[in-house]
Amino acid sequence: MLDINLIRSKPDWVKGEIAKLNTQAPIDDIVALDHRRRDLLKEVEELKHTRNVVSKEIGQETDPTSRQERIAQMRAVADRIKELDEQVRQVRDGLREMMLWVPNLPHSSVPVGDSEQQNVIVRTEGKPRRLRFEPLPHWDLGPQLDIIDFERGVKLSGSRFYLLKAMGSQLQRALIQWMLDLHVEQHGYTEVHVPYMVRREMMVGAAQLPKFADNIYHDAEEDFWWLATAEIALTNLHRDEILPPDTLPLKYVAYTPCFRREKMSAGRDVRGIKRGHQFDKVELYRITTPESSYDALEEMLEEALAVCRALEIPFRVVEMCTGDLGFHTAKKYDIEMFAPGCGEWLEVSSLSNCEDFQARRCSLRFRRAKGARPELAHTINGSGLALPRVMIAVIETYQRKDGAITIPKVLLPYMRGAGRITRKQARGGK
Repeated sequence: MLDINLIRSKPDWVKGEIAKLNTQAPIDDIVALDHRRRDLLKEVEELKHTRNVVSKEIGQETDPTSRQERIAQMRAVADRIKELDEQVRQVRDGLREMMLWVPNLPHSSVPVGDSEQQNVIVRTEGKPRRLRFEPLPHWDLGPQLDIIDFERGVKLSGSRFYLLKAMGSQLQRALIQWMLDLHVEQHGYTEVHVPYMVRREMMVGAAQLPKFADNIYHDAEEDFWWLATAEIALTNLHRDEILPPDTLPLKYVAYTPCFRREKMSAGRDVRGIKRGHQFDKVELYRITTPESSYDALEEMLEEALAVCRALEIPFRVVEMCTGDLGFHTAKKYDIEMFAPGCGEWLEVSSLSNCEDFQARRCSLRFRRAKGARPELAHTINGSGLALPRVMIAVIETYQRKDGAITIPKVLLPYMRGAGRITRKQARGGK
């Protein structure tokens, strides 16, 4: 959520920044409603002051008739105060609801552009392996090795679902465990295992509601919302807290399954496991002071890239332009790995600095020193990395001419001695 003082003082500038995002927000309505709220508050405070003064005078009034007249006047004032308090509440709630629809503003360094076509490739590392045979896409290779089962996934849950089997399941589990170990042991994160369902206010705090309600799975009876990303839970770990001095930065890593309706991407990536309603992800999250958040973003980018380098898979870093930035993000990078079977660069991570946008929604604050005024923290999130696209890149990059898959060196300790996946191994043979 933006600072209402910023909108109040610079409404035209805010509208100009929002226009760069290729979207709109009700800034004029917010300014008008904020003005109405302040007028109401002023009237209420004046009436309350009058009531306090007159109440003291009534206590000193000796004329019974005059006393009763003034008491009757104060009853009318009390009724008016009650009426105005209700109007203030309604205006305040309406103003907050409007504010929840206002996107974050882009950082000054973000390139201006209308769509993903204007995103900027800022770095490419590694060259796609030249295989001496025609590489298979994972949607062919996986079923041949019997490690991906599309038909039974659809039978169980419908389109955009699949099964991982035997060595396929083990490979994904190995990737998850290795990434968690890497970020905890080498990058200094604290692992957190969070609930996969959260209350509505957690979704609002993480800026998922009300904007993305149609894309989130929801249990209406209990009003639980399924995580679309562990970021949602991690954002709210310290909601409504004032963190004491010397607490920041906080660095969390979490593995969760993620659930998304994918309504906005209907018809895209329909083959294979690139886009589904359920997928796994290892999420990195930091809570920092405002002045250190952009350094933290760059550090987190390098930590996510360390995964790509260790797997020895070519990658590139893409900086999002304003038109492709996202609702709650001030600056964002995507990391893409190359998958030779499908011949695509696949997004495996998005890393975003949200500045104080989420912190303001969930009242996440800190003190620089004992007794100092509380300040809003900054929050930064990023995949470190996301499955199943890392699985796709590994399977397609490490495939062999005979149809087997070689296990990347860093995953060998997690594969119970298996150095490759063959159809015989996938079926459980020796």
